[in-house]
Amino acid sequence: MSNKLDLSNELIGRRALVTGGSRGIGAAIAQRLLDAGAKVVVAARTPSNDIPAGATLVAGDVSSNEGVEAIATKTLAVLGGLDILVNNAGGASAFLEGSWTIPDKEWHDSIALNLFAAIRLTNAVLPALRASTAAAVVNISSAAATMPFGPFAHYGAAKAALNYYSRTLAMELAPSGIRVNVVSPGVIATPGSEEFAKTTPGFSTDAWLRNIPLGRIGATEDIAEVVALLVSERGKFLTGVNYGVDGGMTAR
Repeated sequence: MSNKLDLSNELIGRRALVTGGSRGIGAAIAQRLLDAGAKVVVAARTPSNDIPAGATLVAGDVSSNEGVEAIATKTLAVLGGLDILVNNAGGASAFLEGSWTIPDKEWHDSIALNLFAAIRLTNAVLPALRASTAAAVVNISSAAATMPFGPFAHYGAAKAALNYYSRTLAMELAPSGIRVNVVSPGVIATPGSEEFAKTTPGFSTDAWLRNIPLGRIGATEDIAEVVALLVSERGKFLTGVNYGVDGGMTAR
C-alpha cells in the first residue's frame, strides 16, 4: 500500500472563485484547484489564452464596486454557491525615482485593486461562504508588504493593509468555521516580472537572485501548491496566518 498522498480528488464538490486568474499566479492557482477536482470560476477584466481549460471565465473589474457586484452575481449563478475564494488580483506600476513621484491617482488605484477589491468581493460573497461547510479564503499579498521599496511604495502599503485586514477577518469568521489565510509571494517567474527584469536597469534576474537564499526564482506552481493546501482538508486547522513563499527572502 502506497503512503503517497492522492491529491487529485481532495477538492471534488468544492466551488472556487479566483480573481486575476487569466494569467501568471492566478492561472496557476486555478489550474491547481481544477486538478484537485474543484469547479472553478476565473474572474478577469479580459480573456486570455492562459485561462485553464475547464475554468469558467467571468469578466469584470474588481477595482470597482460595480465590477465586484457583477462578478459575485455571475459566479454564484454559475457555481450555485461558493466554498473557496482566492483574492489574487493585484499589481501596480513602478516609479523608479522614488515614492515621492507616485501620483495621487496611482495611490488610489493601487489601494482599490490591492486592498478594496478583496474587501468588497469578500463582503459580496460572504453569505455564500457562510452557507458552505468547508469555506476558505486566501488573499494573495506580497513580500513587498514587509520590504520597504520606494518605487512600489503604493503597492507595498496596500498589501500591508491587506495583511492586517486578513488577520482581522480570520479572527472574526473563525467562529463560523470560515478560514482566512494570506500567501505572500516573493519574486515569481511570470510574464510581467520577466518583462520588468529585462527592461528595468538594476532589476535583472541576477540581482534578484542575490537576495533569495534558496537561489532560484519562484514558480507560479510554488504559490498554487500552498493555496491548494490552505483551502483543502489538509489545512483545516490553519487560519489567520501569512505564509511567505519567497525562497527565504524575507527571513533575512
